[in-house]
Amino acid sequence: MKKIAILGSTGSIGKQTLDVLNNLNDEFEVYSLSTYSDLEIIIDQIKKFKPRLANAVHKETYQKLEKIAREEGFSTEITYGTDGLLDLVRMDEIDIVVNAVVGAAGLLPGLEALEHKKRLCSANKESLVIGGNLMRNMLKKGGELIPIDSEHSALLQASLSGRYPEIKNLILTASGGPFWGTGVDFSKVSIEETLAHPNWSMGKKISVDSATMMNKGLEVIEARWLFDIQPENIKVLIHPESIVHSIVEFVDNSQIAQLSVPDMKLPIQYALTYPERMEGLCQSLDLSKISELHFHEPDHKRFPCLRLAYEALHKGGSFPVVLNAANEAAVQLFLEKRINLARIPEIVERVLERHTHVSNPSIDTILQIDHNVKREVIELNKLEV
Repeated sequence: MKKIAILGSTGSIGKQTLDVLNNLNDEFEVYSLSTYSDLEIIIDQIKKFKPRLANAVHKETYQKLEKIAREEGFSTEITYGTDGLLDLVRMDEIDIVVNAVVGAAGLLPGLEALEHKKRLCSANKESLVIGGNLMRNMLKKGGELIPIDSEHSALLQASLSGRYPEIKNLILTASGGPFWGTGVDFSKVSIEETLAHPNWSMGKKISVDSATMMNKGLEVIEARWLFDIQPENIKVLIHPESIVHSIVEFVDNSQIAQLSVPDMKLPIQYALTYPERMEGLCQSLDLSKISELHFHEPDHKRFPCLRLAYEALHKGGSFPVVLNAANEAAVQLFLEKRINLARIPEIVERVLERHTHVSNPSIDTILQIDHNVKREVIELNKLEV
């Protein structure tokens, strides 16, 4: 029985991972869980899955969780902070680490999992965006990296139809988010409209990224490192139905696609059981009921975040770190109702233009740039209000 550590178990991906594991309970053990600050959900998860350990990164949440665990007699050991989170990843007992942490905070535990030769099932695209070269180098130590997000899972599955040198292009599909083809004024849309994705149920940050198409830009950078392929060989197609999750084109110009209903439980289960397949919770796809599938070129003018991501990837070095950090900070400002949606790409572009390039940044440099850029975005916004 394989033992699983779920980092970010109280978020959307974490909760769906537990749904999958509950269906595969004879194959896996939920060994440890973690949250940043969601006390109520992790208490419910501890009661249901009875993990050996649970971690809270936020100090006040840890104190409350530890007190409740003592009073109610939980057998689960409660640990605290980022150090406690990394300790969960390092444990010899752990076979698989599911990284469902949001944002740049996922980089350190991702690297730690690979260094300790775990299977890393990663939904944290930001770790590859800001530290892709570091993660590829760490993979040489013997760890295993399997993507959880639907597009890169699809690319992995489709790529198995050929050999690596035969791959010509990777084609990432994008739903276009809630505003594709609507002609809405991005400066006037509400948070509720932005979070109302037509196909997927996701966390707030990734939902905003989907609306701006920054999510697809980050996935382009992620694909570059996951599959060791050049930026010019990574394409994006808008596919509103979210049935074709991505496509691999081979040198003979054949294209292999992976199709399914839009349900994250499928790529989560595939990452856990890879290379095997097992019966799962995702319902079967009936193409006769879909009847039509549509594909469009992305509009880089209306969705400039996608253009900015390609530019950051081509420049390389520290530019993807700046792109990601500026976007994270700008998204948070939007969710706090301090800026409108149209300001996100404007802020990201401005910060990128001010950045002085650092080639091959170390982990310490990456984290320092991430911190500095997020502060810069906040200060810029104060000056412009």
